[in-house]
Amino acid sequence: MTGMTTSSGAFSDADIDWDSIQWDKVYQNVRRLQARMVQAIQAQRWGKVKALQRLLTRSFSAKALAVRRVTENTGKKTPGVDGILWETPAKKAQALAALQPRGYQPAPLKRVSIPKANGQERPLSIPTMRDRAMQTLYVQALDPIAECQADPNSYGFRRERSPADAIGQCHNLLSRRGGPTWILEGDIRACFDTISHPWLEAHIPMEKLILRKWLKAGFIEQDILQPTESGTPQGGPASPVLANFTLDGLEQKLREKYPQATALSRCVKVNLVRYCDDFIITGCSKELLEQEVKPLVEEFLQTRGLELAPAKTRITHIADGFDFLGQQIRRAQDGKIIITPSKASVAAILTKIRDCIKRNAQAAAGHLIVQLNPLIQGWTNYHQHVVSKQTFGKLDQAIFQALWRWAQRRHPHKPQRWIKEKYFTTVGGDHWVFTGTVMGQDGATQTVTLRKAAHVPIKRHVKIKGAANPYDPAWEAYFEHRVDAKMKATLQGRQQLLALYREQEGICPICRQEITEQSEWQRHHLIWRSKGGKDTLDNLVLLHPECHRQVHRLKLEVRKPRSVKGVGVARAD
Repeated sequence: MTGMTTSSGAFSDADIDWDSIQWDKVYQNVRRLQARMVQAIQAQRWGKVKALQRLLTRSFSAKALAVRRVTENTGKKTPGVDGILWETPAKKAQALAALQPRGYQPAPLKRVSIPKANGQERPLSIPTMRDRAMQTLYVQALDPIAECQADPNSYGFRRERSPADAIGQCHNLLSRRGGPTWILEGDIRACFDTISHPWLEAHIPMEKLILRKWLKAGFIEQDILQPTESGTPQGGPASPVLANFTLDGLEQKLREKYPQATALSRCVKVNLVRYCDDFIITGCSKELLEQEVKPLVEEFLQTRGLELAPAKTRITHIADGFDFLGQQIRRAQDGKIIITPSKASVAAILTKIRDCIKRNAQAAAGHLIVQLNPLIQGWTNYHQHVVSKQTFGKLDQAIFQALWRWAQRRHPHKPQRWIKEKYFTTVGGDHWVFTGTVMGQDGATQTVTLRKAAHVPIKRHVKIKGAANPYDPAWEAYFEHRVDAKMKATLQGRQQLLALYREQEGICPICRQEITEQSEWQRHHLIWRSKGGKDTLDNLVLLHPECHRQVHRLKLEVRKPRSVKGVGVARAD
């Protein structure tokens, strides 16, 4: 594939060479068609939207991007029922050529179970690589419509939105002077498993034949093929957007009954915040939520084949507090809204950490630290936007106690001072930093230390604007600013990576796309280390993982001029 485009902006499928795909052109073509879809939706030209959807799902660029995404994400090494993975450029090129809607028939899903926080198990359905790519292809044409029609205060499974945005909206609503005092905590019973298929087929704006095939594919559990009569199984790329389509409209329903900027709305104080199938609705009284709002929600869900879970749906006074997305929200006696990590969330992370320590009873300290640090970092990053400093300190104390017991069991006949000197070091003013050694990539021994939760700074999260649409060109500068700020915060303290990110203006020089936490990144040596290259800024550049592999497979030379716009790529002699 040489990168020549047709008049429609699509590439020819003939003679595909995965390593020769010009990813900057691929991204440009897909984003251009998605932006045209948004403009057509805003103009209410639904015939144009349908035509653009068909053009996008038949284009080479969208197919190539779909294959790239399913071979880069976290499930790239998890096969479906056919056991097939796309690990090599040749397999990716072959899969790309075979990604055709005509004659497409999805395979049954592979059903596995994953543990839930309450001790029960959640069914997870794993499509084949081909079905994942086909779903990703159609999601590219479906997601721009979903974004245009989404509830303003829906934050789950949407680009550039996060639980922190949902929590931020809760704080905005509840911290107002004279704000709502009662909360309806909503939980939908088995949401993904019970959505009505007839409702989906009647309301999802995509090719009905393809959608029907996905919904009726069935699943294999314990070598037995089971039919799927309802729901959209969790695990497929299309499931989140289908679930959002199903639940969007609830906020509008509430607004129709309680219009904004009216005396009635100011009196009842009804507002919705939703993250996927978890939501809260505020109100001025328990009776209002119980007698008016809850029946309205139940009626809305019933038409979609859904119902509230009685055991998890409750009405709570804000002074008593409620848990939402792993955090507890309550109003203190002085009237301030206090948001802290929930007790259940703290218990869950401590269980994970203690289990990890028990599994590594005979492991070296360095090996244990390498496993614990990602758990601590991920949990603290999630909760660093709320009042969590005291909780972080208690978490550190609980981890220390678990590690001290671990060390004592390993050396039952050694005195405490000996154990302390072997496993703990001094960093700054802290004399109890758990430490160990691991083997680095270059074969040299490296010292590693355990992260301290209390060292994570508390940062205020800037909530996304409700009307922001990542597919609308009018919002492009807004999202670029947010992504840049998020990446700089992520790389804070990692000076070399932060310097490279700033130098490149956050852009991968191969595909000309943003480097984000989701896309990930790898350091590339302009002069390879095998040829004497050093780990210095003038010899490094950040690339996407797939772009990095492409550079090494083709032995491309990446040039690094002053501006990222002029970064060049050339074949090595």
